[in-house]
Amino acid sequence: MSHANEAFRLTAAPPPVPRVPRFPLRRRIFSIAGWTTTALALILLTAAMLGILEMVFVRGIGALVPATFTTITQGTGGGLLNAIEGTFVLSFGALLLAVPFGMAAGIYISEYRNGWWAKTIRLLADVLVGVPSIVVGYVGYVTMVDWLGWNFSVAAGAISLAVMSLPYICRTTEMALQQVPGDLREAAFALGAGESQVIFRICLPAALRAILTGILLALAVSVGETAPLLYTAGWSNYLWDGKMTHSPVGYLTYAIWTFISEPFASAHQLAYAAAFLVMALVLLVHLAARLVFDRHRR
Repeated sequence: MSHANEAFRLTAAPPPVPRVPRFPLRRRIFSIAGWTTTALALILLTAAMLGILEMVFVRGIGALVPATFTTITQGTGGGLLNAIEGTFVLSFGALLLAVPFGMAAGIYISEYRNGWWAKTIRLLADVLVGVPSIVVGYVGYVTMVDWLGWNFSVAAGAISLAVMSLPYICRTTEMALQQVPGDLREAAFALGAGESQVIFRICLPAALRAILTGILLALAVSVGETAPLLYTAGWSNYLWDGKMTHSPVGYLTYAIWTFISEPFASAHQLAYAAAFLVMALVLLVHLAARLVFDRHRR
């Protein structure tokens, strides 16, 4: 009985309360310094961003008039209809090229992540993200404008933007597919589905919103690019004539880059209006991507 009572007493006794260790003084100092540095960096970044937005929106709204959207550029004056049209043509043309190849690469490296080709594609995508845009434009000029003889054209500009958008779509597709629960795959295989059916009918629909987020972010990147288009798309004061080669096209970032350095008030108005339109479009795309991502996560 004594052994039974002793065992009952030991099991019925409440567990000892763990003692919370006190942080050393040095750790507290480093923690306070780290949080302070983070807060200061956030304040500086927010102030810089708000300053840029304030300057662009205040000056841009004042420069927006109905003629901006209805007339083409005429020297250092006129409107931006040709640049607005060219921006949409180049950006959506780049997406039409980048989305199929980017998603295909992302699916491959997600489903065959341990293979040699998958590791190579992942490495190339990571390297391509860090390549300066002006280098992409220079390569596009040498290969398409000069060697292939396309001259400044929509095709050369859209392909250059597609090359820059590829790694974003590829890596986003890979990460989105990796977040699909493994139970869905196992259940599909258990029901007799093939590998292609599991990918295209189970995994892709489940990851579609996250993939769409990457596509929207790639669109925002292509809208704000200037350097690769200077070498490939050129510039035109006229509307796009529908030709893919041997026909330059206008775009908004060129108007910002060139008109802000002109000594004319009309040119400055065009630059401010173009900056406002580019910034507004990029913000709208980012907000759309954020909404899609939040809905997908919920």
